[in-house]
Amino acid sequence: MIISKNGNTTVITQEKVTVVELVKKLEALYPKYQNNNIIIVLTALEKIKATEVSEFLQISKIHRKSKHSFVIVSDKINIDEVSPELMVVPTQTEAYDIIEMEEIERDLGF
Repeated sequence: MIISKNGNTTVITQEKVTVVELVKKLEALYPKYQNNNIIIVLTALEKIKATEVSEFLQISKIHRKSKHSFVIVSDKINIDEVSPELMVVPTQTEAYDIIEMEEIERDLGF
């Protein structure tokens, strides 16, 4: 797991372990990053099932409720199979675009 920070956004890149293990690590580290937007990059993983990505649902709901963005990046997931409550995009550039749009919405009171 590689963690980097870009302004008010924390980027967590997963390279080897399973999604379930990543979610457990993220839950343990969450207090450290709860005030940032979070991007989870899963592009290095070979295969990812929509059910595995659903493991992020709880932490995503909590994070979004606190008015921060939570975006998952993977080009190996069928987005149609993922819960509409999760934000999944194929590239990191799109993740930053989503965060920017959501910040504008929050500034406008949506």
